[in-house]
Amino acid sequence: MKILRVFNNNVVLARDELGREVVLTGRGVGFQKRPGSPVSQETIARRFVPADNPASVAQIIADIPPERLRLVETLFARAVADLGSRLPPLTLVALADHIHQAVERVRRGEIMDYPLRAEVAHLHPQELAVAERMLGELNEHLDVPLPAGEAVALTMHLFHAVTGSPTMAATYEQSGLIRQVFALLADSYGPAFDPASIDAARFAAHLRYFFARARSGAQLDGDEGPVGAAVRAGSPAAYTLAQRIRALLELRLGHPVSEEEVVYLSLHVARLETGMRRGRTT
Repeated sequence: MKILRVFNNNVVLARDELGREVVLTGRGVGFQKRPGSPVSQETIARRFVPADNPASVAQIIADIPPERLRLVETLFARAVADLGSRLPPLTLVALADHIHQAVERVRRGEIMDYPLRAEVAHLHPQELAVAERMLGELNEHLDVPLPAGEAVALTMHLFHAVTGSPTMAATYEQSGLIRQVFALLADSYGPAFDPASIDAARFAAHLRYFFARARSGAQLDGDEGPVGAAVRAGSPAAYTLAQRIRALLELRLGHPVSEEEVVYLSLHVARLETGMRRGRTT
């Protein structure tokens, strides 16, 4: 690999063996280097392959203190693993930049307001719980502790990492789509539907993993089969509502939802119905 640009001693832009522009980080990777110099492989700690604007990504990384980047990487990778996923490299950059900017804002006495905490708690309870723990661990190491509201932003970055959304904007769109599905459930079931219930949390988690499968082209794609037939016969209302959810997802995502995915949507709707019936009898 050849260096294209040196940002500092620890961050360079290079061209790899496949002709791609890549961002390399590592202690001393840019030390006494200039454009055209070969990269010393033993100095590379991380390699990022941005689809767009690699120089901008390199500059963002160069602005973050190396020890802060390492801290965020360690805690974020653990948090994503706790949610059953792996850390996409570029989501690390987005979160590390967010935390770096948040620390600098607090240092200047500026506090960001995150008014969506109640909504995030309903839509992404698993991610929020992990984010709150992660924030506590971060604050143990930061000289300027971040306020509790930052857990909301961390939640959305975790959701971004787990669903594999290409951008944070797409992440917020997917969160908004979960909110629309919940609105459909509330419209169908009225006050009996509790968006804070454990069954609603499981339903949100199912949607989250559906988004990941849909984005990677790996939807469940079999025939209806005996499970589907049993759901249609045993829970016709749940199946009908799942078809309405399917129509909403197809409209918003712009591609079809497979029949097998509808079957699993139906199972989760049926579980919601069971939970609501149980709630009425207790």
